[in-house]
Amino acid sequence: MFVPPEFFLSPADERAVYELHENSPEDAGYRRFLSRTADAVVERVPAGSTGLDFGSGPGPTLSVMLAETGHAMHVYDPHFAPDATVLERTYDFVTATEVVEHLRRPDQAIATMWGCVRVGGILAIMTKMVTDRDAFARWHYKDDETHVCFYSPETFEWVGRRLSARAQFVGRDVVVFARRRTDRRRTGGPD
Repeated sequence: MFVPPEFFLSPADERAVYELHENSPEDAGYRRFLSRTADAVVERVPAGSTGLDFGSGPGPTLSVMLAETGHAMHVYDPHFAPDATVLERTYDFVTATEVVEHLRRPDQAIATMWGCVRVGGILAIMTKMVTDRDAFARWHYKDDETHVCFYSPETFEWVGRRLSARAQFVGRDVVVFARRRTDRRRTGGPD
């Protein structure tokens, strides 16, 4: 499900909404919330891996949490950390927490994220998922003006098929895709 483009906020209005977020590494509740993704990453990649937090927002926190576990972290956010050169390399893992619901072109953004995952690495996405039409009608998540794209588990299974990677669901709102060691599409050979 998605919002038609004519209802998108302007980039300036969208950024203004994001600037109202009070998420920070000092917020224990926010850390607990993000730990679902952090734990999924830590369980799947070796210590000392290199990662990219895609859509890190105005108060990058997941990157701080993963750095605290010994991973080297980079961040990208089109509004708050717009250095696109970080998208020109590959990483052991890429995370996108509470990002994909904001994507106006999810096909392009997910392809970009996946292109940053080196062979043997993972892409971990966290978003609330649509369960059915009736629940969607009552769902508070759809009322955020910056949320323009909504996903169901079936959508992520479809995405996995497009990526040639099985969707691994972790709890209700995290999905992980692993780039198989036999996948050479990114660079034509091993990273």
